[in-house]
Amino acid sequence: MSTTDRYPNQIKYIVGNEACERFSYYGMRSILFIFMTQYLMMGESGATSIYHLFIAGCYLLPLLGGFLSDRYLGKYRTILWLSIVYCIGHLVLAIWESQTGLYWGLALIALGAGGIKPCVSAHVGDQFHEKNSHLMKKVFSLFYWSINFGAFFSSLLIPWILPKFGPGWAFGIPGILMAIATWVFWLGNKHFVHVPPTGKNGPAGFARIFTYCFKHRKQRRSYQSFFDVGLKKFTKEEVESCKSAFNIFKVFIAVAMFWALFDQQGSTWVNQARQMDLVVWGIELKPSQIQAINPILVLLLIPVFTYLIYPAVEKMGVKLTPLKKMSAGMVLTGFSFVVVGALQSAIDLGQTVSVAWQFVPYLIITSAEVMVSITGLEFAYTQAPRSMKSTIMSFWFLTVFAGNLLTAGVAQLNPFAGAMEFYFYAGMMFFVSMIFIFAASRYKVRSFIEKQGEFSSIQPQGI
Repeated sequence: MSTTDRYPNQIKYIVGNEACERFSYYGMRSILFIFMTQYLMMGESGATSIYHLFIAGCYLLPLLGGFLSDRYLGKYRTILWLSIVYCIGHLVLAIWESQTGLYWGLALIALGAGGIKPCVSAHVGDQFHEKNSHLMKKVFSLFYWSINFGAFFSSLLIPWILPKFGPGWAFGIPGILMAIATWVFWLGNKHFVHVPPTGKNGPAGFARIFTYCFKHRKQRRSYQSFFDVGLKKFTKEEVESCKSAFNIFKVFIAVAMFWALFDQQGSTWVNQARQMDLVVWGIELKPSQIQAINPILVLLLIPVFTYLIYPAVEKMGVKLTPLKKMSAGMVLTGFSFVVVGALQSAIDLGQTVSVAWQFVPYLIITSAEVMVSITGLEFAYTQAPRSMKSTIMSFWFLTVFAGNLLTAGVAQLNPFAGAMEFYFYAGMMFFVSMIFIFAASRYKVRSFIEKQGEFSSIQPQGI
């Protein structure tokens, strides 16, 4: 089979859309904690809890987006319609400066941002076929690069705009970028490969098969596995697809702990920065601006890992599978919190610590992000049958929901003081990493890539 090294032309619309959308999301998120504590005068524990509950919502709602996309609307319509909801959420935050406005705005943004997440990631993969599937790894890296390109500039700009021009402009500018993102995506309509939804009469989905097997679980003894009970009602292909989805989900469960730590860059790490010396090279930074280190490091580290580190490791005879990369990344995440804990210990002892020291844990956790998050997107897509592409992507995002729900719960209970909170998370991360490594070693890799020409790219989908 011949191959091609050319990327599909329509990728530019998805990458452009993602850069603008991520600017809007991370710009809004970068000031959320400061807005709640300094403008709405909410307590730190309450603000931390709401911050992580919001992120949890953004990563629970991909289940809804994935279901609508796979079964009824298709990826294009789901992304377009929910992007409009997303824009309305930004508008609410910009014009309604109160706790009520905060809750409504965050709810609409969570619905829009969460609903489109599994569809956008899966839509990237749909643009590839057998002849150019070898480019998918690099495209997911490019896709992730565009995310952090937008996140970097918004993390610098929006925290500066908030005190200068107020919440209206600070939340309004991300809303404008989201509107641009929606327009760019609409421009690509005639060029995209549109994989149709399965519809009501299409292959049975995961929830339907799982529910049937659970109701008839007493018949399990007559079958080899829990899902084989479904063979009484569903086809073998449908049951096998469901098994694949469940096996992926079992591996993904442990990744939730990674997100429980990673997303604290916008809460506990910001709070730590507030206690540090914020003057670096004569410039006084704002606590929420420190987060910009993460996206700029991602922009730098993606090519370093893709073209230097990964090839060098493989030349040493180590075959780097996606699950091996993810395992290493999860262990690194634990070490990043050991370093943050050490910094907090110095602060607790009354020492003056420069915020520049946070660069070390940011470097470690961003390296972990490159190995876990980018690889997880690629792994989720390639391991999913066609009828469950968006659903499996939503399973991946569900790990972010679970991780942030855990962090929100710990913040609400507030059982730790100072550095002990960071050491607690580090210990949990190391423990869960061992579980993940064990589960990954038992996973049987499969691959589902569309055949060239199976779906047409010249049939645009209207609103």
